[in-house]
Amino acid sequence: MAEDRLIEAAMAAREKSYSPYSGFAVGCAIESASGEIALGANMENASYPLGVCAEQAALAAAQQAFGLDNVVRMAIVGGPKGAELVAITPCGGCRQAIAEAATVAGYDIAVIGRDGEGNLSETCISKLLPGWFTF
Repeated sequence: MAEDRLIEAAMAAREKSYSPYSGFAVGCAIESASGEIALGANMENASYPLGVCAEQAALAAAQQAFGLDNVVRMAIVGGPKGAELVAITPCGGCRQAIAEAATVAGYDIAVIGRDGEGNLSETCISKLLPGWFTF
């Protein structure tokens, strides 16, 4: 199943999270229309709020790798370091960034997650952020 590959990639990205302050590690994997994957992890900074969310890091990597116009799906996983995953969704700022990528791509980007028990969740950015700002 394609979701498994994307979730596994997000879990690998999560392992590279830099989150010494919150102890909450997040990984994100973004898939292009052609199946390429770009990764991102949250990167905290002592000068809060200058950290970067995993979704923003992955979107920047996707833009460089294959362009936002090719983004179709993303998987996000997170939880306390050394503990099981918990169900998470993007923050408001990341939702807007994903919505902008959806506008550029012309896709209602799928947002997939997984919790520690292996339960998958799937939604799309239009459900997470109805009425997003457009340009």
